[in-house]
Amino acid sequence: MKLLAFESSAKAAGTALLSDGCLLAEYMQNSGQTHSRTLMELAKNMLSGCDLTPQDIDAVAVAAGPGSFTGVRIGMACAKGFAWGRQLPLYGVSTLEAMVRGAACADGVYCACMDARKGQIYNALFNWTDGALLRRTEDRAIAISELSQELKNIPCPVYLAGDGAKLVFDTLKEENLPLRLLPEHLRQQRASGVALTAMEKIAAGEPADAAALTPNYLRQTQAERTRQHDKDFYLKK
Repeated sequence: MKLLAFESSAKAAGTALLSDGCLLAEYMQNSGQTHSRTLMELAKNMLSGCDLTPQDIDAVAVAAGPGSFTGVRIGMACAKGFAWGRQLPLYGVSTLEAMVRGAACADGVYCACMDARKGQIYNALFNWTDGALLRRTEDRAIAISELSQELKNIPCPVYLAGDGAKLVFDTLKEENLPLRLLPEHLRQQRASGVALTAMEKIAAGEPADAAALTPNYLRQTQAERTRQHDKDFYLKK
């Protein structure tokens, strides 16, 4: 089975291709160009480089959030367009879980961190033991100070991944926590992690429902906050 994965939840955009569970190719671009310009072009070039066509793909996966609202929407649109046009199963996966699957290199606790602004990070904690990933928390938006209190109860090394990893490390480095900042190439969100996470869903027999798949932003978009503010304002009048 050949699975095509899209990742565009942060600054970098990428695509990956698995063939029967093995990584066949991965393309990534971190040039700052808009994902709407680069993501489908990366997929096209990757397939061409593998002497494959869209008709050779059996399933599609996408990072469904959390992350940049615009980036997640672009990834979802590309993945849905590719899957729907060919009636392929589409799997949405947690950006945070995918980044840990792509980064895990030693047994321990992994802390996925994405800068959510406003003094918060998008975060989840995982255990990685003998190649198996287990969740310690659900995906959430959390203050770094609140995360610090949780990490104080973890005696083993905590590996930081994601585009917010250095922010967390720099903020908490004076607190004598067992933090380990992963190398930058492991910290970045990768489409290969999205693909590997989707394969876990497929192996577990989870259904793929492209029509029901929606982004997981964890908090309201700016447009939603503005609408809510306007609604509350007029209700008070």
